[in-house]
Amino acid sequence: MLFDRILSRMIRRGTLTVRFPSGATRIYRGAAGPVAGFNLRTTRAERRLLTNPGLAFGEGYMDGEIALLPGSSLFDVMDLLVINWMEQGHAGERIMEKVRWLRRHVDQLNPAGRARRNVAHHYDLNGRLYALFLDRDRQYSCAYFPTGNETLEEAQLLKKRHIAAKLRLDTPGLHVLDIGCGWGGMALHLAREHGARVTGITLSTEQLEVARGRAAEAGLADRVSFELMDYRDWKQPVDRVVSVGMFEHVGIDHYRSFFRTVRGALKEDGVALIHAIGRSDGPGSTNPWIAKYIFPGGYSPALSEVLPAVEKSGLWATDIEILRLHYAQTLAHWRRRFAANRDAIQSLYDERFCRMFEFYLIGSELAFRHMGHMNWQIQLARRVDSLPLTRDYMREAELRAATHQTEPVPQGSSAGLRPQG
Repeated sequence: MLFDRILSRMIRRGTLTVRFPSGATRIYRGAAGPVAGFNLRTTRAERRLLTNPGLAFGEGYMDGEIALLPGSSLFDVMDLLVINWMEQGHAGERIMEKVRWLRRHVDQLNPAGRARRNVAHHYDLNGRLYALFLDRDRQYSCAYFPTGNETLEEAQLLKKRHIAAKLRLDTPGLHVLDIGCGWGGMALHLAREHGARVTGITLSTEQLEVARGRAAEAGLADRVSFELMDYRDWKQPVDRVVSVGMFEHVGIDHYRSFFRTVRGALKEDGVALIHAIGRSDGPGSTNPWIAKYIFPGGYSPALSEVLPAVEKSGLWATDIEILRLHYAQTLAHWRRRFAANRDAIQSLYDERFCRMFEFYLIGSELAFRHMGHMNWQIQLARRVDSLPLTRDYMREAELRAATHQTEPVPQGSSAGLRPQG
């Protein structure tokens, strides 16, 4: 069997047990590592794994054609496969990667209409779904773990403080544009804790409704507004621009347009902070399963793809920070919360949806643990002298926030609520 020969060459760490459609069971042993196993229930699944494994394994699991063997979890299986995949590779997948590379300018073409459809695919799901695995503020982006011991609630609060410090909101009443505002948590934080006026824009009707309701409930509707708007349509000058977890949806052919929009939106002494997922090993392409089922049109870029667009926009990159394993920690929290609420989520959708989302959360976590994914934060300014000469003001702002801000401190351990030196 060809697939048997491929696995024999590929598994160099851990122990993988595979039950084939014929009923035969093979065990592939390498050096010490994870132990896991799965059952290939159909010859169709086996055949598809030979030609397009990046898409076929997830689809096979969703459809029940690939099942876990007793004693194995989906995380165990995927962890073992990813570790060996990164070390040994797969000839069929290397070919498909080249095909995806050639197609990526088409796949990531995101004019306004297509961008709205892509956003709706993922963000206009039943709002209760996200409440069942995110933190209470519905922060659907990488949290910030200074010590690694923070709860999810604490780490998301610290993420907001960290970003606010880089925006240098040193004067009450500054107008902030929040591009890709999600359910409004960042905008509400900046208004409540820093006295900012914030306009959040999104392409998700579900998020828009929730964000507006939250602003009214918090008594901040006079300082925070939310609009259904594409970033390319923004024309009003503002003091600050923030964008968290949205740049992944821009598309590589639109980077120059994005940063030109940011520069055009900023007043002469304005500051922007862009936070996004990236890759440390250079340009690539989006996993085909993720592109089909989770984030159509999405792509996590290398900084080598982003910085040329920044340079051509005329903006200064005044600070760049790389957050390495912070998103792996965040996703692990989401994965555990999803599992704890699986029955409730299944009642909203079905078993296939639950399998799809589990595969997405685990695969994403492993991308940050083993596959070179990270988060980057780029601070931008129009003028070279808009910000202090050192980063000390950021730390000072976070220290002030730890003692003076009014957002409720999450219940649980207080570890990490002060920035670490």
